[in-house]
Amino acid sequence: MNQAIRNAWVVAIALFALVFGSITYVQFFAVGDLKANGNNNRELLRQFCEDRGAILVAGQPIAESVATNEQCKFQRQYVQPELYAGLTGFFSRDFGSYGLESSTNDQLTGTTSDAFYDRLVQVLTGAQPKGRSVELTIDPAIQKLAYDLIPDGQEGAIVVMNPKTGAIIAMVSKPSYDTNLMASHDGTAVRAAVDELNNVPGINLYGSPAYTHLYSPGSVFKLVDTAAALESGKYTKDSVLPNPAQLGFDGTSYTLNNYVNGGCAARTQADFSFALEQSCNTPFAEIALNLGQDAITKQAEKFGFNDNSLKFPSRVEGSRFPGSTGKLGQPELARSAIGQQDVQATPLQIAMMTAAIANGGIQMKPNIVKTIRTPDLKVVQDFQPEELRQSTTKAVADQITTWMTSVVDKGIASAAAVPGIKVAGKTGTAELGGPENLNNSWFTGFAPANDPQVVVSIVIPGVDISTGAKLTSPNASKLFEAVLNK
Repeated sequence: MNQAIRNAWVVAIALFALVFGSITYVQFFAVGDLKANGNNNRELLRQFCEDRGAILVAGQPIAESVATNEQCKFQRQYVQPELYAGLTGFFSRDFGSYGLESSTNDQLTGTTSDAFYDRLVQVLTGAQPKGRSVELTIDPAIQKLAYDLIPDGQEGAIVVMNPKTGAIIAMVSKPSYDTNLMASHDGTAVRAAVDELNNVPGINLYGSPAYTHLYSPGSVFKLVDTAAALESGKYTKDSVLPNPAQLGFDGTSYTLNNYVNGGCAARTQADFSFALEQSCNTPFAEIALNLGQDAITKQAEKFGFNDNSLKFPSRVEGSRFPGSTGKLGQPELARSAIGQQDVQATPLQIAMMTAAIANGGIQMKPNIVKTIRTPDLKVVQDFQPEELRQSTTKAVADQITTWMTSVVDKGIASAAAVPGIKVAGKTGTAELGGPENLNNSWFTGFAPANDPQVVVSIVIPGVDISTGAKLTSPNASKLFEAVLNK
């Protein structure tokens, strides 16, 4: 064999090996990534027409695939769609999948590695391929109550969770929308619906604002300052805090005003209990200036701020405390300490922070999936509580709980009280500025204070003081009572 022929054979064999290797890689190693690729329209269309598993609440489907007489044999159908839109998200041929339809897609399509036997049985028996069902931790009665407590036409979000397990009991937001509009086989109608919905102020088509939207948290952030103060060793439960009407700063004419809608003006000095009861600004700004930026940042991060990796299983927008991104001046640090400046948080983050205090300093990972079930409803996966981080010590958590109880018993969160039950709480009012003087109004708390079973966190953004007061603490009271009476 001459050299030219030998070289041609070598090149041919090399090319054959390359092609064979590429095919093998695509079929056996890259198949998962290719299926998951958002640009893979063929895979999306195949899944769109399949019998996906249901999303269940209390054993009843809130999202399921129903048979059609069309070429595409199945269409997604949502039950009580406005109530659950922020959780389920949607599955659309034209816009892809979001919410639980996306984050639990492998289970809903039955393509997880442990579902191989299910698929094999379906093939051998000739049964219609069907994915697994995802059952949620949501209590439907509490979900409906929370949703109804936010007036139609008003933006707002509520999170109700178990502080000992991290299980989400309810998660709602308004404005909402009908997810069935997105599941239609009529692409023109779907695109028109999206165009119309995108013009609704405050709406988020791709996940509840309870875990996707960031709000200025205002005074609920003072719980972070309190934990940082006690952990520092510079403060004790008996510390006396300066409580001036205004706080000045070196080198600037800017002054930070004390909170004027509580009883802060009654004292020029205060203990922690009074400062939290009346939500005074200047004592907590002084604490931050005394401890320094690093201490407040560290404590905020121990509660979960600046964590961009959290999923429950949908991805949670990371809450932000700006102390890790550069040096803050004194006025900026003072405003940050009272939840203003550039501090931003999701309602879920505030609920997690509160739950850590309720749970003796241990923050549990939030979760909304209770079980995974095969098509014959056999449970193949159970939710197990998971510790996420140690946010503070038990001693500090217990002391903060005592003070939060006083906020409800004697302070400005008295409307959150429940007869016969000790409630721990904290209000927040984040000023948004502008000529209308609107605020983000917050309540966060838990009950019973001595054996916490439920956390409630509420935000009503863009309202006046009076409206916010009516829609936060009183509604928290109703939710505490409803959960604890079950």
